Amino acid sequence: MEVTFQFDWAAAFRSIPHLLPGIPWTLLISFGGLAIGFFIGIFFGLLRISPIRWLRWPAILYIEVFRGTPILVQVLFIFYGLPQLLGGPINALTAGIAAIAVNSGAYISEVVRGGVQSIERGQREAGLSLGLSRSQAFRYIIWPQAFRRMIPPLGNQGIISIKDTSLFSVIGVGELVRQGQIYIATTFTALEVYFMVALMYLAITWSLSIALRMLERRGLVGQ
Repeated sequence: MEVTFQFDWAAAFRSIPHLLPGIPWTLLISFGGLAIGFFIGIFFGLLRISPIRWLRWPAILYIEVFRGTPILVQVLFIFYGLPQLLGGPINALTAGIAAIAVNSGAYISEVVRGGVQSIERGQREAGLSLGLSRSQAFRYIIWPQAFRRMIPPLGNQGIISIKDTSLFSVIGVGELVRQGQIYIATTFTALEVYFMVALMYLAITWSLSIALRMLERRGLVGQ
């Protein structure tokens, strides 16, 4: 049996105008969710290293639940399950941003924990010996150094969250994959369209990777 393979480049390029409207939605969901997730991550990351046990356990529970369940299940629960608890609908955009926020927040919590704990204890003690309070020592000595070390893993999490938005077509968000599905339904050019969708995701994530490497070369991240 002879199998023929033919890729229609013209069909692939014709799909671009139909896919481009999905990029703003992809970026809005990704960076909107990551912005919220960053603050969630700081909050639970600091709770995670608290010496007070009853503060640590809620953080551990949150981190384990959202790192241990697929983001697809999380967004389906938010979109279809929460409305039954809240008594009102949640639009797809809100559900997508919320899913990125709570999911990335769990991973960012561990990034924050690792970054803060990577700073030598002696630096905090040196700050205290200079008359700084514990909060001042953390704010002016520990956190600036820890944040520089956190930037590479935060960037990696950003890339992961951007790719995770491709799953949100199941709730009707108009991101790249959803735009591709709509176009394929009328043209039946799945191979070419999904190829272009993949290239667009690659362009977005590659741009972020290049920006992170530029920061590293300039010595703005890491040690």
